Amino acid sequence: MAVLPIRIMGDPVLHSVAAEVEDITDDIRTLVSDMFETMDAAPGVGLAAPQVGVGLRIYTYNYEDDEGAPWRGVIINPKLWMRPLEPGAPDPDEESEGCLSFPGERFGLRRSDEVLVTGTDLDGEPVEIQVTGWRARIMQHEFDHLDGILYIDRLDDGDWKTVQKIARKRGWGRPGSSWMPGVDAFEA
Repeated sequence: MAVLPIRIMGDPVLHSVAAEVEDITDDIRTLVSDMFETMDAAPGVGLAAPQVGVGLRIYTYNYEDDEGAPWRGVIINPKLWMRPLEPGAPDPDEESEGCLSFPGERFGLRRSDEVLVTGTDLDGEPVEIQVTGWRARIMQHEFDHLDGILYIDRLDDGDWKTVQKIARKRGWGRPGSSWMPGVDAFEA
């Protein structure tokens, strides 16, 4: 297992639609193991394969609820259905989101409160997850990565301008930008 560098906004793999996984091979199993290690080192609650430079439809997730109950897994070739969004502006205290591919920043973003995700696990077995709240937010965020969408792409114009200023100041927004969990001082 290895901790992998995480790509930062502007890298082409983050802005491209990821390909379906044809077969679950030893290389895929190693990738997933490395993704878990990278996600844990970051630390993050989710990590999509494009974030580590691999354009495949895979993401991992890890979240503890308010009672400390763990929720951890991988989904390969996911499909996502979601309840329509509630209208209105996001609550900055309750709907603030961050991303390992735009590390160190958080912005309010309205997401659906309930989703259903289907796909397969690492053994090729069917997976079906129906979740609400933060778990639903994690599923939507990671699924977006597989379609070449970063959460910052969904922000309103004011926040988008702030994102652009931050990216310019940090030298992001170009191919090849990445950071290394456990080495670089970023947090999601």
